[in-house]
Amino acid sequence: MKIPTIEQIRFCDAYTIEHEPVLSIDLMERAAYCCAKRIQKIVPARSQIAIFCGTGNNGGDGLAIARLLPIYQWQVFIIQTGNTYSPDCEKNLQRLQRKYPKRVHIITKKKNIPLLSNYRLIVDALLGSGLNKPVEDDLLTEVITRINQSPAFVFAVDMPSGLFAETPMKPNAIAVEADFTLSFQFPKLSFLFAENYKYVGEWEIADIGLHTDAVGQIQCNNNLIDETIVRHILSPREKYAHKGNFGHGLLIAGSKGMMGAAILSARACLRSGIGLLTVHVPAVGYSIIQSNVPEAMCLSDDNENVFSGVSFNSLIKYNAIAIGCGLGKDKHSAEGLKKLISDFGGSIIFDADAINLFAENKTWLEFIPPNCIFTPHIKEFERLTHPVNNPFERISIQREFSIRHHCTVVLKGAHSCITSPQGKCYFNTTGNPGMATGGSGDVLTGIILGLLAQGYPATKAAIIGTFLHGKAADIALKQQSCESLIASDIISNLGQAFFFN
Repeated sequence: MKIPTIEQIRFCDAYTIEHEPVLSIDLMERAAYCCAKRIQKIVPARSQIAIFCGTGNNGGDGLAIARLLPIYQWQVFIIQTGNTYSPDCEKNLQRLQRKYPKRVHIITKKKNIPLLSNYRLIVDALLGSGLNKPVEDDLLTEVITRINQSPAFVFAVDMPSGLFAETPMKPNAIAVEADFTLSFQFPKLSFLFAENYKYVGEWEIADIGLHTDAVGQIQCNNNLIDETIVRHILSPREKYAHKGNFGHGLLIAGSKGMMGAAILSARACLRSGIGLLTVHVPAVGYSIIQSNVPEAMCLSDDNENVFSGVSFNSLIKYNAIAIGCGLGKDKHSAEGLKKLISDFGGSIIFDADAINLFAENKTWLEFIPPNCIFTPHIKEFERLTHPVNNPFERISIQREFSIRHHCTVVLKGAHSCITSPQGKCYFNTTGNPGMATGGSGDVLTGIILGLLAQGYPATKAAIIGTFLHGKAADIALKQQSCESLIASDIISNLGQAFFFN
């Protein structure tokens, strides 16, 4: 799914109005209907609801929502900071005042802001997604402060008021802290960052029927990974295929005391469909791998406790390599990594301590082969590049890193962000907080290695692997809780994750 800019969304709105054709106020009615239906799932009938509206189109949405909730005890409060209303907002105000004149209140002074302690739900329809400057008006600031202090459930219409859609919040800026946001047709880029969760809360997308031709015309650098995308790029297996058709991968992992990472990654790799897997471990881990992952072949390093290198002549048989899980940062491992990137011309996945070694030896980045994959978490990525001030800056740096080094980056998090060498960005939609556990990243590396060895291009392997990794964890929650979920549960449910409705 595309994540368009606000300008592109406006184009889709205008195109739909012109080519469907449909009146703009009727398009507003569709959006309001989606909100009203969703509100009915959140609070029971006859609940007390406060609907705060601005004087623009977002306010018009709120006024239409009120009219569509006849079985609720709602009051509408229009926060009037100027003398003009958008045409559709004014029309909806007139409609509402004709039917419910005593339930619509125009607020022009702070002393008239209502007490909110008795309301079960507050609807935020103040400002919407077109905001391009911080909230500075005293009246609006006070209203937002009161909403945030209220114990009521806060429902944001399209966008929490005060939050920017595609630029960072200014220091000390104020925005509505919603519990739930219903976004029209598309997600907004700012929804996908942990820093904005306090404003957005949980969010869903409401299909308001924008014209498919318009949606098809817009070109977006940011995209949301969904089941449709993954199903489209997954290749079915032919009847007469054999293990030689699905690649041979090399997993370089483990060190003394860290062999669990190698086991988890290897098991995940095998469950992702690879034909053959060889695991290279220090001598201390040889019997551990042989006894715990019998489906994999095993190579023993010359060093007893850490990785020190792979012979050049043996590399020719591998379609893809992953290195870093449980590796450690011993000087012998650093030398082995440096030699590996010069000897192997194929795709390599760099994870965990392999990334940390790059962070200490950044000139090596200039020598990596094309189509490699980095799988850092945020702190590892900042070590690899530099600290950032906000998530929008982080995405820009990540995109530039992928373009410069002709690599794919999987920045791990609640909505893992994948950037391609072409500068495209993909946000994952699967997964849950239970994945915040040791070994989860090792599992992801193994899954992507299995896909990469099978011949999937690097970015597609990252997209599929990240989606399936999260989906398997979501399936695991049917038997586990977020607190009890462990990395092995993700592997156990990986087979089910490959099934699509």
